[in-house]
Amino acid sequence: MSKRVLVIAAHPDDELLGCGGTVAIHARAGDEVTSVIVCEGESLRYGQQGVGQAEHIRRAATTLGVRDVRTLDFPDQRLDTMPLTEIITPLDQIVKDVQPSVVYCQYGGDINRDHHLLFQAALVATRPTACFVRAVYAFDTASSTEWAFPRTFTADTWVDISTTLEIKLAAMACYTSELRIYPHPRSLDALRHRARAWGNQQCLDAAEVFMTVRRTLHAGETPV
Repeated sequence: MSKRVLVIAAHPDDELLGCGGTVAIHARAGDEVTSVIVCEGESLRYGQQGVGQAEHIRRAATTLGVRDVRTLDFPDQRLDTMPLTEIITPLDQIVKDVQPSVVYCQYGGDINRDHHLLFQAALVATRPTACFVRAVYAFDTASSTEWAFPRTFTADTWVDISTTLEIKLAAMACYTSELRIYPHPRSLDALRHRARAWGNQQCLDAAEVFMTVRRTLHAGETPV
């Protein structure tokens, strides 16, 4: 049976850096994936004219096979100027609308303040009263998670993306304004190395990693 999957990301490209390969696997399996990008991700660095992030988002989603993308267009790096309830409210409505069984969200211990606040909002929007949510996972974001201190991201779930790594990289290449030159963590070569390094920890060719926020098993189900 197909699943309903929700990805909650702070900025354009975070959804790829953290779980692009995993999302491509869901899409390939016929799962219904909804991607939510909370901040517009360009006005602070590129001015009001921007760099065309809306088109980059669309092209990246198409490459991954995601048909439902929702942008909230909150100002980039300004979530700390807003009441948390203003972030929670639209996320809560999307969760009720989509009714996902699996949610992937931004890890709250990143160096980026928007990531931290979005994680807090996502925890509320996916709280156990949303009984259809069976699992919530926090993802690792290159050039943000590993630069935080203390370094508290501890992977407990590895997803084999050996067959979708190149799809992830092709989708990331749609974000021309966000790509950097190697050895920056957001270069395509570095992202390939990162996926293989995570995968090698479990004798896989390439992987994405997550921390389990919550996973609910129904009566009679086993963890494996």
